[in-house]
Order: sequence, then C-alpha cells, then structure tokens
Amino acid sequence: MSQTTACPLDCYDACRIVIDEKGAIKGDKTHPVTRGYLCPHLNHFQHNERICAPRLHGKTISMDEALDILIATLRETKPDHVLYYRGSGNVALMQRVSEHFFASIKAVGTSGSLCDGAGEAGVLLGRGINHVLTPQALTQSEVVVFWGRNPHVTHSHLLPFLEGKKIIVIDPVKTAIAKKADLHIQIKPHGDLHLALLLSRFAVIEGIYDRDYLEENASGYSDFYELTQTVRIKATLEKIDVSLGQIGAVLEMIQGKKTAILVGVGVQKYRNGADVVRAIDGFGAIMGLFGKQGCGVSYMGSSLEGIENPFTPFSNRVSKPTVDFSKYNCVFVQGANPLAQMPDTIRVRESFDRVGFKVYFGLYENETSRSADLVIPAKTFLEKNDIRSSYGDYTLQEMPQMSGNEFGISEFELTRRLCEAFRIVLESEEEYLEYFRSKIEYDEGTGYRSSRPNIAYEEGFAEGEFVFMDEVDLEIDTDEGFHFITAKYPKGLNSQFHRPSGVYFHPEAGFEAGESVLLASYVGSVEMEVRHDERLRQDCLLIYSGTPEVNVLTPPLLSYEGENAVYQEFKIKVTKI
Repeated sequence: MSQTTACPLDCYDACRIVIDEKGAIKGDKTHPVTRGYLCPHLNHFQHNERICAPRLHGKTISMDEALDILIATLRETKPDHVLYYRGSGNVALMQRVSEHFFASIKAVGTSGSLCDGAGEAGVLLGRGINHVLTPQALTQSEVVVFWGRNPHVTHSHLLPFLEGKKIIVIDPVKTAIAKKADLHIQIKPHGDLHLALLLSRFAVIEGIYDRDYLEENASGYSDFYELTQTVRIKATLEKIDVSLGQIGAVLEMIQGKKTAILVGVGVQKYRNGADVVRAIDGFGAIMGLFGKQGCGVSYMGSSLEGIENPFTPFSNRVSKPTVDFSKYNCVFVQGANPLAQMPDTIRVRESFDRVGFKVYFGLYENETSRSADLVIPAKTFLEKNDIRSSYGDYTLQEMPQMSGNEFGISEFELTRRLCEAFRIVLESEEEYLEYFRSKIEYDEGTGYRSSRPNIAYEEGFAEGEFVFMDEVDLEIDTDEGFHFITAKYPKGLNSQFHRPSGVYFHPEAGFEAGESVLLASYVGSVEMEVRHDERLRQDCLLIYSGTPEVNVLTPPLLSYEGENAVYQEFKIKVTKI
C-alpha cells in the first residue's frame, strides 16, 4: 500500500510525494500546488555520496562509540567554547530539536543567514510580518513581475499558475521566464534599488498611484515620494542600463491590473540588501498592491511564521556568515557545508582547521565532512518522523517514517542520548510531533499552517500601516571589473547533487570557451575554466552557487540589516592565464 510524505529539500515547492509498494518516489497528483510533478533534485535524492558509518579520524567506529566520544568531548569542553552550527535550509521542524540540547548546556549558536536574511529584514521593517503570495493566489493575478527570481530553477511548480498572465521580468540574466516574458528589463546587477525608486516616482508623477489606499494604509508616502526625488534620473538610468521607455512600459502594463511582484534572493546579496527589498516593497505600496486578491509583493517567507519554537533557544549567538571557528574547542556542524558555502573560503578553512575537535552530523560527504574529526551519519526523511513546513506557501505536512536504517541516527534520537547523558529534560518525540500537528489545519486533504492569511495583508500590517524607508544611500559602484552573479544551479542544490564548474561569460565578453582565467577579489583569487552563456550581459560573470572554490572570492561581510552574507558586493577582476 502506498504512503504519502513531503520532500525534505531546501526550496519553495515543498512537494508532497507518494512512496509506492516498491519504495519508488512519485509525485502526489492530488496536491493543489505540486500536482504530481517532482523536480530533478528529489528524483536524484538517493544518488549522493551518502555517509554510511560513523568514523573518527577516518577510521570506522560504531554509533555507540561515536556518541560516547561526543559526550566525553562535550563534558571536557567549556560550554562557551562549543559552537553549534546548523544549516539554515532545514525546513523539517524536528531537525531543530538538536538546538534544545546545545542551548541547554549554554553552548554558542548562530544567527543570521547565508541566504535570505537581508531581504527578510527589509520586509519586516516595512510590513512588520512576512506573508507570501502562494501559487494559488496567483490564479487571480493579471500581471506577474519576476524581479530577480528564476522560477524554472527555484520554484518550478509555480509555472502552471502563470498561464494567461502578462509577465514582466527584471533580471540581469535572460532566464527561461525572461525569454517568454512580455517585457524583460536586463538591468545591471545592483541597480534594483534605483529602479524601484524611479518606478515609484513616475507612478506618482503620472498619477497612477493608489492615493486612497495610501491615505488609509501607508500615510508616509509623501515623504517617500520626496526621497525618490533625490534620484538623478538621466545619470541613474544610464548607470543601471534602463530606459525611460522601459519604466513607462512597466507602469502601463500594471496600471489598473491585479499585479503580483515576486522577488528573488539575488537582489539582496549586497550590504544594502534590506534597502533593495524595502524599495521594491515601497513601489508595491505606492501602487496599492497589498491586501488585495491576486496582488502583492512576495519574497521568501518564513517557514516558522505562526509556529512558536518549542525547543530551548540559544542565549549566546554569533553571526553565521562571519563566524571564526578557531575561537572554539568543539564545533558541531549539522546538515551544513560551511567550508564550501560560507563567504571567504580561505579564512573559513584556516579557522576550521584550528578547531580542537570538529564534528559533522549529516547525510552526505562534502568538504566539511571530509575535514571533520568525528562524523555521525544522519537518517533520511524516509527513515524518521518529522513535519515539513515551507517558505513558498503555507503548507504544513507530515513526514512519517517509511523505512528502517541500520547505520544512521535521527536528530531526535541523537538529542535524546545527549540530554540523557547531561540530565537535561526532553519531552518525548511524539509530544513534539503532536505539538506541530496541532498547528496543521486541513483543507480538502492538504495540511496548512493554521496561521495562514486568507489574503496576504488583507487585515493590514503588523505596525498598523506600511512603513516606508526614510533614507537611502544612492551611490552606484563604479569599480572596474565584472559584476558578480551567484545564481542557483539547475542541476544542483547548494552543494548537494551535481556540482557545477567553471565561470560563465557572454560569448562577446572577450574570453574563449575552454581557456583558463584568474578571477580575483580583494579577499582571494581562483583559477577557473571559461564557459559561454549568451543569456548574460557582457559586463557580468556568473559562477553558480555550489561551484567548488567560488567563495574564495566572496567577502566576510554582513549586510547592514539582517546579518546576511553579501556574496555579490564587489566586482571581480579577470586576467587571462
């Protein structure tokens, strides 16, 4: 008899899947979003190099031996010299239970994000709470704007909901959705803030803004309009490579239409990433898009919104993108690959090497597992019980255990063993699962978070009204070099599955396919082989996230808001070898 569960992977879609009698993974045709289709990542889920046994310094040991060594190490280490580092892409809720133990012994946790923190900070500053537009909400839209978002790669199950819509794409890459769009603005990277401000300014000048909505829900719009007037129109348009005609075309297409603006994480990979998203949100408010069917601005949501964390929180945290591992005698890494994913790889490797004892707890071999002293294999989503939330919609789905496993350990079982050794109170697994189940509200067979809004912001904003940004740095980077784009790889997910290689340029950027070039930033340099991609602007280079050594080039800096990594902050100098 077949059973249903949910995909565990880090993406918007949160697919519901069916495991048939033979153990094969298939899509659930009854799910209202994923409709029976699975992405290539899930179809290849079991093809990674899985960790099949615990090991100490490269030698295979038993699970009991591994746990005894971990317990002994933690007992011998001062709590503030222990760092717990968990991957932020873990959307299954029980994976957080490990935090309960480490927070209880007063170890150090992390804050901030390698992915979306700056953008979320911008959303919260303006709206107070981060609601998303679900795929079902788009059925009411007439125009959909993809602003730095590539649904074919990051949110493929959204595509069927776009049928019959007018599509606008704002992206420096001519993505698959851009090729089909009614309008594509191939903007220079990091020009999104300026474009959003200019769109708001011209919407007011042309009298197509929603004055009644603003008077009731966003009374600071006059001051915001004055802020937009500080943008020098001609000089700015030249620097971001956008024309007045394109601005006019956007406003003409959305005037009087139910419009949804879907914002991707690429626009906020800068120190001022929060301001970029706030400016786009501000344009949405100027047009009166919030709180109406088929309308709004949507960024990556919070998978915990509306769910209070039942596990003990950390009282001491350090920023995840810039943490110095060398300050700790014991580092416990769970479901992450910081030696590949964190900015400034050379610094990260050097600091990780100086840790007294390094523990890796996860499913697959990667740079971090191969550098760890103690490796503990985890269980897959099929081998344990869990509940899966989503940051692309409000689904909340059960993930019951489907099969056994002889060599891995679940997050709960590992935490239970640790709490037992340190005499820390931990509720039963079933009690935690039941708590999360209590947050599920079923509608036609699909589970949703009970906190989901009927229409996003229909009841207004958390602070009573939308709060516009009141100051902004309008300086545009004029440094030499190529704009740096770090996009998601279509065949991989972060540093899982297929790993990409090489650096991509437009064929007319001056480099031959196959030749080697030296890429350099102020933090490091790396040699890569040239690939061609005619979708790029000639002043850009693209290195997919997950490419080995890509983060040798990225800086150890935080965004001004949100403690986010800023992968695209600086241009890259390129030299032929």
